[in-house]
Amino acid sequence: MKPILSVKENFKIEQDIKKSRFITRIIPIQSEEEANQLLTEIRTTEARANHNCFAYILGDQQDVQRASDDGEPSGTAGAPILEVLKRENLTNVLIVVTRYFGGIKLGAGGLIRAYGSSTSLAVNNAALIQLVDQELLSIKLDYQNNDQLVYYLEQHHLNQLETEYTTQVTTTISISKEQLEPLKQELIGLFSGNVAFKDLGTERVQIPYQKNEDDND
Repeated sequence: MKPILSVKENFKIEQDIKKSRFITRIIPIQSEEEANQLLTEIRTTEARANHNCFAYILGDQQDVQRASDDGEPSGTAGAPILEVLKRENLTNVLIVVTRYFGGIKLGAGGLIRAYGSSTSLAVNNAALIQLVDQELLSIKLDYQNNDQLVYYLEQHHLNQLETEYTTQVTTTISISKEQLEPLKQELIGLFSGNVAFKDLGTERVQIPYQKNEDDND
C-alpha cells in the first residue's frame, strides 16, 4: 500500500522553457474553501501572468479532485498537474503553475510536458510528510533519566511531539499500534521500572517523508 503523503509547508520553484517562465507553488490545504481563497490571492499576486493553472486533491482516498487549464488548450495544463499529484499519492495539496508566455508556442504536447515537469520539480524539491494514524503515549520519568530516554527515542526514530518539565519530565510520542506494548516493556527494563505511561488515544500525525527509488515502481 502506498503511503498517504502531503506537503509540510508552502514551497515555490520556477523554470524557463523556451522563454516561457513557469512558477510553481505547492501549498498544503485542508478544504476547498481554503484552496479557492489561495487561488484568489495568487491570481491577484500574479495578475500580469498569462495563465494561473492549478490542481488540488483532498481526502485520504483522494476523494476531491479539481483542476483548471485557465485558458490553456483543454487538457494541457490542469490534467497533467493533477496526474502528477495522483501518481505521487499526494493529498491535501494545492499546486498552482503560473505561466508568463515568452513568445514561443509550445504546442499541446509541449504544454503537457511543461506543466507536468513543473509540478514534478516542485514535488521532488518540497518537504513531504506522511500522514499516518498512530497511538499517542506519554512517558513520565525522573530528570536524571531524561537524556537516556531522548537518546533511545532518537536511535529508534520515534516521533517526539512535546515535552513537559514539572517535578518529572513527561514526553509525548507517537508510535504505531504494533510497537506500543513492546516499547513499554523495553523502557520498563531500561529504567528498572522507574517510568510511567499514559495512553492518550489515536491521532493523525505528520511524519517527515523521504522519497526513495522504490516509490517509482
